[in-house]
Amino acid sequence: MNASDTSKRFPKNKPGHRALRRGRVSLPNHVYLITTTTDKRQRFFDDFNAACAACRCFETTASLGDARMLAWVLMPDHAHWLIQLGARDALGDVVARLKSASARSVNRILGRNGALWARAYHDHALRSDEDLKTVARYIIGNPVRAGLVERVGNYSFWDAVWA
Repeated sequence: MNASDTSKRFPKNKPGHRALRRGRVSLPNHVYLITTTTDKRQRFFDDFNAACAACRCFETTASLGDARMLAWVLMPDHAHWLIQLGARDALGDVVARLKSASARSVNRILGRNGALWARAYHDHALRSDEDLKTVARYIIGNPVRAGLVERVGNYSFWDAVWA
C-alpha cells in the first residue's frame, strides 16, 4: 500500500478511530459501557447460529481475562457490553479479545473470512453515581426499543448478572 492508498483509506481530516481513542483511560476495577458495531454495519447476527457463536464468547475467561461481564446484548449489527475491569487487563485488551474470539467463531459458522467488527468502539466510563442496574436495564432493553421484540424475555441474545 503506498502513501496515496493510505490517505484514501484514512483521511487526515476525518475523525474516526483516533478521535474515539483520545482521552481513553483504563482504570482497574472500573465499569465501562462499550458499544461496538459490525464492519460496515452488516447484519451478521440475523443468522441465529452466528449470534449464538458470538454470545458464547462474551462470558469466557479466555475473552475477559480478569474482567467481569455484568450485562450484554447482541443486536443484528452491534453489541453493548457492561464490563467491570479487573486489576490486570486494560480496557482495550479486553475489548480486542472479545472481538477477536467472537469474530473467529462467527466467521467459522458463516464460512467467511475477514473483519466482523468495526475497528473502533465507543466506551463510557460509568460515574460512581450511575446505577449499574439502570444501565444494564437500558442495555438489555435495546431489542424492545429497536422493535425486534415486544418483551426482553422474547429476545435470545442478552444476559445480565442480575437476571
